[in-house]
Amino acid sequence: MTDAEEIEMGAEEVDRFLGSGGTGVLSLSTVGDEPPDAVPVSYGYDAEDRVFYFRISVGHEDDPGELAGRPVTFVAYGDEDGDDDGRWRSIIARGRLHDTEEAGIETETLAEMERIDIPLVDVFEEPLRMVSFDFFRLDPDEFTGRRESLVND
Repeated sequence: MTDAEEIEMGAEEVDRFLGSGGTGVLSLSTVGDEPPDAVPVSYGYDAEDRVFYFRISVGHEDDPGELAGRPVTFVAYGDEDGDDDGRWRSIIARGRLHDTEEAGIETETLAEMERIDIPLVDVFEEPLRMVSFDFFRLDPDEFTGRRESLVND
């Protein structure tokens, strides 16, 4: 049996793990005693400015409602750089979502969108051309990365 420990990843390691985009889970705040709404999402990540972009479906019965300004927690996780040893990595980013058309961030958004790649993941019960999406930005207030390391690694 091999001993493992959890260690914090540095900024470069986090950026390498996130790449320019992938998938994760976005947890949205709710009111009162309701549990957070957690939804699988695809994301784009701009390592230069360390911000996330999300393509979120809107206008359906599970629509999460108004998203701009909502506090969120985003988690991305996976195996270490595709290694066969199965060691895990995860990042957690917390902050508030911003509509990409919000005044003051439109110019930044255009430049950052050139550097990202948001995968289009089809989890819908209708053709993608029938699904409406809005784009949101997360400029994290808190941002941490952790990975599994074998003791004496």
